[in-house]
Amino acid sequence: QVQLVESGGGLVQAGGSLRLSCAASGLTFSRNAMGWFRQAPGKEREWVAAVDWSGRNPYTARSVKGRFTISRDNAKNTVDLQMNSLKPEDTAVYYCAAGSVPSSDSRSYSSWGQGTQVTVSL
Repeated sequence: QVQLVESGGGLVQAGGSLRLSCAASGLTFSRNAMGWFRQAPGKEREWVAAVDWSGRNPYTARSVKGRFTISRDNAKNTVDLQMNSLKPEDTAVYYCAAGSVPSSDSRSYSSWGQGTQVTVSL
């Protein structure tokens, strides 16, 4: 059974930083692309970042480029999202997901975590 467990969310002031982590089990982690998505209240789920199986090819959405960085550690079965210069509009539940390719399309991912709340205050 695949399990993805996010951690690291919380409340932070605008301009601050948070580091989210996703621990994976029940899958061959190094064979999966990993992605981060977010969903704010009343909005659709939005792709944030993705990385290929090797970690050498990260991708980030335009809305977070230059502020967020995705990385993975295949030895630890974890994928992280470093979030800097946070803005109130980054407030959302953040989800990690595992899939076959590092895509911005949520349909490319077959396994999802339960999400972690990130709240950015003014």
